Amino acid sequence: MKLQTKYFGEIDWEKEDEIRIPAGLFGFEEERSFVLLPFADSGGTLLCLQSTITPELAFVVMDPFSLQPDYAPQLTSAELESLGVEASDELGYYVLCVVKSPVAESTVNLKCPLAIHPETKLARQVILDTEEYDMRHPLSQFGGSERDQVC
Repeated sequence: MKLQTKYFGEIDWEKEDEIRIPAGLFGFEEERSFVLLPFADSGGTLLCLQSTITPELAFVVMDPFSLQPDYAPQLTSAELESLGVEASDELGYYVLCVVKSPVAESTVNLKCPLAIHPETKLARQVILDTEEYDMRHPLSQFGGSERDQVC
């Protein structure tokens, strides 16, 4: 199928690549269908979460483990059940990134990751019940070489 995207123009995509977010993203509850598209030369750590319905709606997301290897999101039992898993480590995670200039002023939201079941592609954005993570972690607080490669 063809998909018009914000950053990549028109692309081909397959229905099995669709990530379904039944509750939508915070502030975008009506948007429930997305695809993940990697940005070139990011090694898969910097991606575009592109709406399949609204071409101009796309979010920059990152693999949080590329920034903080000990990142350990813990979902509630209700959140885990809604995604069809028993443990938080059965899921994949992405965090939203607000890209600024200079890049070192960009931030990532480690508090509200997008949790994705890797097999069913069912996803949910959650708010972690911990003070360990914030909604605006500056990229500058993470190791320089990895950060510079992805952004």
